[in-house]
Amino acid sequence: MTSDAIVDLVALGEDFTRDPYPVYAGLRAQGPVHRIRMPEGSDAWLVVGYEAGRATLADDRLSKEWRNASPDLGVKQVASGATMLSSDGPAHTRLRKLVTREFTPRRIEQLAPRIQEMTGGFLDAMLAAPDRRADLVEALSFPLPITVICELIGVPALDQDSFRQWSNISVSAPVLEDRLAAAKAINEYLTNLLAEKRRNPGDDLISALIQAADEEGGDRLSGAELLGMAWLLLVAGHETTVNLISNGMLALLSHPEQLAALRADFDGLIDNAVEEMLRYDGPVETPTYRFTKEPVEIGGTVIPGGGQLVLVAMADANRDPARFEAPHRFDIRRDARGHVAFGHGIHYCLGAPLARLEARIAVRTLLDRCPDLALDIHPAAIQWRSGMLVRGPETLPVRW
Repeated sequence: MTSDAIVDLVALGEDFTRDPYPVYAGLRAQGPVHRIRMPEGSDAWLVVGYEAGRATLADDRLSKEWRNASPDLGVKQVASGATMLSSDGPAHTRLRKLVTREFTPRRIEQLAPRIQEMTGGFLDAMLAAPDRRADLVEALSFPLPITVICELIGVPALDQDSFRQWSNISVSAPVLEDRLAAAKAINEYLTNLLAEKRRNPGDDLISALIQAADEEGGDRLSGAELLGMAWLLLVAGHETTVNLISNGMLALLSHPEQLAALRADFDGLIDNAVEEMLRYDGPVETPTYRFTKEPVEIGGTVIPGGGQLVLVAMADANRDPARFEAPHRFDIRRDARGHVAFGHGIHYCLGAPLARLEARIAVRTLLDRCPDLALDIHPAAIQWRSGMLVRGPETLPVRW
């Protein structure tokens, strides 16, 4: 069967942005596939529930390539260049192989002392506030991941305020023209960066990728592919971790008994706590777009071919009671393995080990240094970022 009824998420306004979980659960009770109008204004097919969502993330009948998008959708590609996130099959495998060669677990683990040092520095600055209050997003959640990824890929000390603004707008702004303008600014910045790295290569990820592209023989990244890879590493490489830290700390500070349990057994519980943060209120609500190459039947509903837009509610998959017992309960002792916060299938997040490492260090160090850390805002008053891609608070006021 097909369904013509459209669930208008735009009409739900701030309530949906603040807490989309009841809306998704209500849809899941009716079936796994729904026609929706996104807050961004375009129509899409939304897949809810764990089994249907996980299967859809790995379904090769759906394309990540924008050339397969119907021109009638009213959506446009924001990121520049060719990326792993906007490639299918052999092209994706090739691009991922080239970057995986440089983005090794060993390189990530070697970052731990530097991440610890950075975290300490940001907390020194935060704890110097005379009124013992701060915005945790401003003080730690944003500056730590952006500084880590900038050092890793070899971006000089850029104007972080400008970049944060460009990045936030490009992934979250409700108006498409605003997203495209921010993307243009990032594009110009990265084009200049790549030119500089070609002239003066360093011991960093971008230089390594350029050398892989410029070597005679062997495989090479094209100019568009290099630009896309730089975009993906810089924007996706920090956006998810910013919101993982913010959402995770909000969950802990809103559940005192869980916070107390973590403080009592950091060594035993910190890894599991990070997994539960990812499951309970992960940083990515729905992944980047997928398009139908042919009619696709999911749970009895046929989604037409011809480039229809399909979204997977990863946030809902991680709260499906068919997969996780009492899913709306935040429990750092539960077995949260199997969550899809980092996706599933060939597009599983390459940066997941780095995000986990940063979150472990940031959360543990923050709680070690602030024994009486508390929210300085009622959770209902928190302003959340707009759109259905990333999920996280605009600010997170805390006191100690």
